Amino acid sequence: MTGKTMIELQDLTKTFQSNGKEVKAVDSVSLTVNEGEICVFLGPSGCGKSTTLKMINRLIMPTSGKVLINGEDTTQLDEVTLRRNIGYVIQQIGLFPNMTIEENIVVVPKLLGWDKNRCHDRARELMSMIKLEPKQYLHRYPRELSGGQQQRIGVIRALAAEAPLLLMDEPFGAVDPINREMIQNEFFEMQRALNKTVIMVSHDIDEAIKLGDKIAIFRAGKLLQIDHPDTLLAHPADEFVSNFVGQDSTLKRLLLVKAEDAADNAPSVSPETPVADALEVMDENDRRYVVVTDADNKAKGYVRRRDLHRQAGTCEQYLRPFNATAAYDEHLRILLSRMYEFNRAWLPVLDAENVFLGEVTQESIAAYLSSGQSRGKKTSIVSPAEVAEQAAV
Repeated sequence: MTGKTMIELQDLTKTFQSNGKEVKAVDSVSLTVNEGEICVFLGPSGCGKSTTLKMINRLIMPTSGKVLINGEDTTQLDEVTLRRNIGYVIQQIGLFPNMTIEENIVVVPKLLGWDKNRCHDRARELMSMIKLEPKQYLHRYPRELSGGQQQRIGVIRALAAEAPLLLMDEPFGAVDPINREMIQNEFFEMQRALNKTVIMVSHDIDEAIKLGDKIAIFRAGKLLQIDHPDTLLAHPADEFVSNFVGQDSTLKRLLLVKAEDAADNAPSVSPETPVADALEVMDENDRRYVVVTDADNKAKGYVRRRDLHRQAGTCEQYLRPFNATAAYDEHLRILLSRMYEFNRAWLPVLDAENVFLGEVTQESIAAYLSSGQSRGKKTSIVSPAEVAEQAAV
């Protein structure tokens, strides 16, 4: 992710007439999405999230406001050209039943003038990314595929023309839970590999937390909050957002916080450290053990107070191997599960080179989650006046 702004919405508004009254389906929405980010629009039915999405590729024309893509006002672009350069995935998939899977995938590339070989190579590449054998599936028709397989084809069709921006309107909502998780994982891997910028509409908070770099919460046409998922869970902007993300928001955060975020600054000793000095380190830090590291700060194991009590020599003589460790980028839910599995109250946190970064304990996890810290940076929250306005809706 580069930090370069790909999408910017400026006071985007859509007004409809209903029973002679003017209704704002989308009310002055402003936000930015950077290149390579996944931003998930979330909120109850009728909150304006799908309407906002459709205004980006002008399936719905805004009443006022602007949509900028790479700084360019989309009203200055031809509608057909705009849509051919934006991938679009919907819940109903919309595969053409009279076309083969390959023909479905390369519809837009053909319209853009790609030659036959380039189209075929692109179809094979994308099929491999979703783990469907090209030779086995490209010649088939949609009716010969399962619902989950059809949904996969719908996703890669939107990626076929190499468009940098992908819009997705509840793309996995009609898929059964087992297939949904599989497709979500495949999509996430593809997005990270291809660095697409994605705006996705969802009704599922767990899906938004799993996939989103940002989550935008809508209510009654207004954008209430847009933040990193961990910040959203840790600091909901108002009572509506808090209720929407659920009463188990702290548990949801376990999937977002990494080991290195919750690790404490634990001491360490060397193999040559005398037993008396190691005991002194434990006393000073109120610990029953201490990690042993080499000259490059790589973890070798640990020593326990009860093994050293009334002993002489150095720590190397009493070194014990770790029976469980934590990788720096593993999330806390995995670590808590591992702690319970191995009956451990702590885990050493190691980087990819086995360098000791600190320890995660049940206490350090609780301290982090209750500290007010979060992995994201607050980007947008509703003002007190807007909170009061929303409460009156």
